[in-house]
Amino acid sequence: QVQLAESGGGLVEAGGSLRLSCAASGNIFSINTMGWYRQAPGKQRDMVATITRGGITHYSDSVKGRFTISRDNTKNTIYLQMNIVKPEDTAVYYCHAPLVVFTDMKYGDVWGAGILVTVSS
Repeated sequence: QVQLAESGGGLVEAGGSLRLSCAASGNIFSINTMGWYRQAPGKQRDMVATITRGGITHYSDSVKGRFTISRDNTKNTIYLQMNIVKPEDTAVYYCHAPLVVFTDMKYGDVWGAGILVTVSS
């Protein structure tokens, strides 16, 4: 019904920058909060940053001051600007919308497939 498609991942050197995008498509009536999560090899999936439809943001301590989440409601798209990246930022990054209201007024929790970000030292 609704898909979240991440893009922009890849290989970047430590200290560099990368911008991730996540576009929601499908039978969308409304989406409030969207966010980015990441999972490094052998570790649990953790929250990176979230943003409400109104633009209220929340960041994990590990990325605060380096990453910026933003949103274009007209495109149902969120972005993650990653600056001063570190090797420990290496992970699969997932886009998440915990409450999507579909056009049939049902709702669901939607995850993207994930995209790999590798930071070389």
